[in-house]
Amino acid sequence: MSDDKTIEIDGETFVLRHDGEGLQVGRRIDGDVTWLDTVADSLLPEAARAALRSGDTSDETLQTAVRGVLEAEVKRGG
Repeated sequence: MSDDKTIEIDGETFVLRHDGEGLQVGRRIDGDVTWLDTVADSLLPEAARAALRSGDTSDETLQTAVRGVLEAEVKRGG
């Protein structure tokens, strides 16, 4: 059983997974997930970590954190 969670950011759906070291952010394409980045837990605000633990993907702090990961991925050319 997967602990993956989905989150909608700006009309797009992304996949979140805690991999033991941090938060993985990915995109589901044709049934497979392409992982874009992993962010260390210590870099996330406590409110975002709490929302992730509780599964509350509608939490504004978590959405802002994921949006930052996605923006960094775009700037790197991903």
